[in-house]
Amino acid sequence: MNIVVESAVANDEAIRIEARCAAPGAHCPVCGGWSSRVHAAYLRSSADLPCAGRQSVVWLRVRCFICANTDCPRRTFIEQAPGLTRLHGRTTERLRSTMDTLPLALTGRAGARIAAHIGIATDRNTLLRRVMGLPDPAPTEPRSIGVDDFSLHRRHVYGTVITDAVTHRVLDLLPERDAATLAPWLAAHSEIEVICRDRAGAYVEAADAAASQAQQVADCFHLRQNIANSVKRTVTGHRS
Repeated sequence: MNIVVESAVANDEAIRIEARCAAPGAHCPVCGGWSSRVHAAYLRSSADLPCAGRQSVVWLRVRCFICANTDCPRRTFIEQAPGLTRLHGRTTERLRSTMDTLPLALTGRAGARIAAHIGIATDRNTLLRRVMGLPDPAPTEPRSIGVDDFSLHRRHVYGTVITDAVTHRVLDLLPERDAATLAPWLAAHSEIEVICRDRAGAYVEAADAAASQAQQVADCFHLRQNIANSVKRTVTGHRS
């Protein structure tokens, strides 16, 4: 980043940092041409990570350049500070990264509580919108998968969730929890070697029909549930 800090003023509530871009020019985002012809300049504010319990705001003086390419449809453009700001962004990149990480680790409400504790002004809905705006992870070819049902509308509508048993990332969501829906998905992924599933007969049928090369195992939750149910039945039978 070619940034020059001109001043930093702190009070009991906030820290104000004033800076400017020191590059002699910038590249047009449309044609890529270089320009050093300044058309105008203005102050742009971006919230930054808190410091010592106080909110931080970066006031960056950015310039508007005139594109030197006469054939470019973009006559003027605003310079950006890579690593610090992005187009139409109201936060610095490191604050944006923190606000993306919190809801991924803690979900909305818990992430908002931690954010308030460290001095980041946000709410659970904003954090959840940031998660929804993140790009999807690159597809993988898992060797071990987990298969279970999930509720879209409890006691009414159920689907099937397929996860990577190693990374625990969701691979796909299927609209039904029957063999006819799961079997085509398994048939399209012949690299699967282990299927960790619950006790649903539909999943057994789909795995036997479309993934005979894979070993079927029970997950830890259902193993513990089986043990707990057996103990309960035994204790109940000897209550007298």
